[in-house]
Amino acid sequence: MRKEILGVTFDDLTLEEAVAAGEQLAAGETFSYVVTPNPEIVNLGRQSEDYRQVLNRAALVLPDGIGVVHAAKILGTPLQGRVPGIDFAAGLMARLAETGGRLFLLGAKPGVADQAARRLTDQYPGLCICGTHHGYFTDPAPVVQTIREAKADVVFVCLGAPKQELWMARWGPETGAHLMAGLGGVLDVFAGNVKRAPAAWQKLGLEWCYRLLHQPSRVGRMAKLPLFLVAAAREKGKKP
Repeated sequence: MRKEILGVTFDDLTLEEAVAAGEQLAAGETFSYVVTPNPEIVNLGRQSEDYRQVLNRAALVLPDGIGVVHAAKILGTPLQGRVPGIDFAAGLMARLAETGGRLFLLGAKPGVADQAARRLTDQYPGLCICGTHHGYFTDPAPVVQTIREAKADVVFVCLGAPKQELWMARWGPETGAHLMAGLGGVLDVFAGNVKRAPAAWQKLGLEWCYRLLHQPSRVGRMAKLPLFLVAAAREKGKKP
């Protein structure tokens, strides 16, 4: 059962349920993709009907941002909680390490995916990372062919929004992969180049604040969060 938040329909799942669903999709025979919208991505969906449809056609739509969870409460359609894309990815990798699934890493600057792969194979013994490719490409055809030749079951697509979602929807079926997940900048975290907020900050829903303190250049993006919640309040006011 999905719940609509300003035009984007979210799966109301716990992290554990989301990982289990992802594992099932990865083991399937057809192609599926996962999106992890935060308020910024939802706003992009409000500006583009085509992009919003790409988000809503995903097999899993997971609420990555705490702002989405707050907006859901304002709208009277509360979600069970935030499901960060990075935690979904971690849970899925743990399952793949057990089942022998093949993972491909796509995105970030040249060398970052390779660095992430080395660290992740140490962190998850048994995890098979069958290939990597940076995100600085213009022609998708060679990338699609590389993923196909790697025989990937799962691909983490880290190209940033909206590019990653549009890319998965358009090119994913041609790669032969069973599941793709759009995960923004997680490869930089997995590579050790960007430090994630401590667990206490995550638990309090203040991961965005921690990132802002360490990346002040994000202030313009973060300033849009109050406007997102105002939009949710206005939408609530329209309902009888």
